[in-house]
Amino acid sequence: MLKRISVKTSKRDEMIDITSDVRSAVHEANVKQGTVMVYSAHTTAGVTINENADPDVKHDMLMRLNEVYPWEHPKYRHAEGNSASHLKTSTVGASQMIIIEEGKLILGTWQGVYFCEFDGPRNRTVYIKVMEG
Repeated sequence: MLKRISVKTSKRDEMIDITSDVRSAVHEANVKQGTVMVYSAHTTAGVTINENADPDVKHDMLMRLNEVYPWEHPKYRHAEGNSASHLKTSTVGASQMIIIEEGKLILGTWQGVYFCEFDGPRNRTVYIKVMEG
């Protein structure tokens, strides 16, 4: 089953918890054993799994990514001016694979699935592919 969700972002850089959307897709697919792929079809937005209990983790991650990849740099050559967004997306990655066991996502106690916006605000699309087996 393939589910497409829309994510509306409100900032240039932000991490949005989409764990409930992924859980919902697994429930709808009625898959008891398998995997789920969460995929961002964008070159300036990614998907990651990280702590979802303390919002300071999101802050710290975005802060450090902005330090490593500043929005402006004199040596960037990309004409659109969003090279930092592309670099952040390649670092974070475009997708995550999660195991499904007994119809539930296998995530650690503090883990959540995040859509990572690096060139917002925008309307984005995330694909959730639930696979049995």
